[in-house]
Amino acid sequence: MSADQVILSGHIKGERLMANDGGVWPDHLFEDLDRTGPMPLYYQVSSRLEAAIRSGEIPAGARLENEIAIGQRLGLSRPTIRRAIQELVDKGLLVRRRGVGTQVVQGQVTRQVELTSLYEDLQSAQHSPTTVVLLHEVIPATDEVAAHLGVTPGSNVVRVRRQRSTDGTPVAVLENFLPAEFEDITTEQLQERGLYQIIRGRGITIRIANQRIGARRAHGDEGGLLDIDRDGPVLTMERTAYDSSGRAIEYGVHIYRPDMYSFETTLVAK
Repeated sequence: MSADQVILSGHIKGERLMANDGGVWPDHLFEDLDRTGPMPLYYQVSSRLEAAIRSGEIPAGARLENEIAIGQRLGLSRPTIRRAIQELVDKGLLVRRRGVGTQVVQGQVTRQVELTSLYEDLQSAQHSPTTVVLLHEVIPATDEVAAHLGVTPGSNVVRVRRQRSTDGTPVAVLENFLPAEFEDITTEQLQERGLYQIIRGRGITIRIANQRIGARRAHGDEGGLLDIDRDGPVLTMERTAYDSSGRAIEYGVHIYRPDMYSFETTLVAK
């Protein structure tokens, strides 16, 4: 007899039950667990919980009860509940956060590697993007920025740094540099629209870009801005975009939360 079979079950029937600590747990999905059959109990819990998340019955952003409370509801041991939850953490459906608990991950944005902006990608995926402008200033171009934009080092360029969120959850920190002709872009425009939308609105066609995708650990204020561990992993993208005449019109250095974002590309054999 396993430890799970000797714990008394005392859960409360209901549709989606809200716990005293604000956590969510759909009791009705677990009323007929097979406690004597060959299928492991952790797998039964994990698979039913996964189905509830994927169907939206447990919505994105919802916080689950703690492992002890769930175990008491279902009459299962804490190690069983911990393994069931870890299965879904490994699948990217749940995330454990210090001081918050276990939450359902917001729907991940998958981005085709093409000439679109994050704002447009979020809108296309039926998300609600919001922007906090962290920096908006005119600065002398460093050697690196000047080389990407094709301007003279020390000449004026526009620097913009933004935090982009979707449905209230931070997704990316975006830093962009533009030639001086874009000095008249306003902070209000940057809050309300994507950068590429603003550029296209000026009659400029973005034709081609050089792009590099990578990964590293967060540093400085990045962890706090993305609501991840201070030195947690982030996806990176560095891009220089050009207009139809071949002139560089934007150089961007972006970081993304890997649990919320991914890049997708198609490879064709020669």
